[in-house]
Amino acid sequence: MNSHIPGPIQLGRRRVVLALPLLAFGLVVAPVQARTGIHQSSRALMGTRVDLTLQGDDSSALSAAAEAAFAEMTRLADMMSRYRSTSVVNAINLSAGLQPVPVPPELLRVLLMARQAAQASGGDFDTTVGSLRDWNFNPNHPSIPTAQQIAAQLSLVDQEKGLVINERAGTAYLTKRGMRLDLGGIAKLPILQAGMRKLQEFGVSNAMINGGGDVLVMGQLNSHPWRVGLRDPRQPGQLLGVVSLNQGLVAASGDYERFLMHQGRRLHHILDPRTGYPTRGPHGVTLISDQLEAINGLGTAIMVAGARTGRTRVAQTPGLDALIVDADSSLWLSPGMAQRLARG
Repeated sequence: MNSHIPGPIQLGRRRVVLALPLLAFGLVVAPVQARTGIHQSSRALMGTRVDLTLQGDDSSALSAAAEAAFAEMTRLADMMSRYRSTSVVNAINLSAGLQPVPVPPELLRVLLMARQAAQASGGDFDTTVGSLRDWNFNPNHPSIPTAQQIAAQLSLVDQEKGLVINERAGTAYLTKRGMRLDLGGIAKLPILQAGMRKLQEFGVSNAMINGGGDVLVMGQLNSHPWRVGLRDPRQPGQLLGVVSLNQGLVAASGDYERFLMHQGRRLHHILDPRTGYPTRGPHGVTLISDQLEAINGLGTAIMVAGARTGRTRVAQTPGLDALIVDADSSLWLSPGMAQRLARG
């Protein structure tokens, strides 16, 4: 990893809020009075903090369900992390240009979602941006690649031609040496969804999972819908408003999450697969849907493609509500989001 930084860098990180519900999100979660039968717990996972809020009659059962959900999410995160030396994704990366790698069904599903997201976006979403390996937004080891490094690695960014998925054999293969997958834009929601399924297996019917900006809810809290505050990408410390949900997913993408300030420009972690540099479109995108497939990877694709294309994609996707804050700081709400969002 190149550690050369050609100028002063100011580090920025998402501020995660844990509250007795509001729900914390790129979002924030609205405060509620704690009552008997509410279980809250948190773990560091997937480079962020994952918070669970559960409600039920048996507190010991809720605690056991939370432990099971965290165990399942940890198992999948370990499988799909490119940073973990023993992960399946790392095995795929190390075997690039050499041989296919057997993948578990859970990872195969995520890779197929990635392929669908890439096709639907015309390449705006691309997991092989992991090949741009000299960007590092870790506040402890930040680095910015040179133009020469980006040019050399950009030829490896091509998911359509470079990622071969054999569903029948259950294998994945990167066709060129040096190619790397980064599932950060597509794996988190399925992992959180697996945690929610585990909670359901344990009989939990009222739950919220907040994974550092991606939120899943089911049921209610204190006999009321879950209230999720949507962060303003222009002023991440403030809220645009609150939405109420009994079921569904909320996902946020933005340039305020992980970034470096360099020579007056915000360099953030969402990379454009065509240029190799951070996107220069919207400041942030928030999406709400009941369907994982409608929402997964789309926020990243809109950050790459721009607000105009994003508005078109949202309009063409049934059951999808969205807000987009464009590069000029203008705010756009889909009709469904305008109805959902309560300001105050």
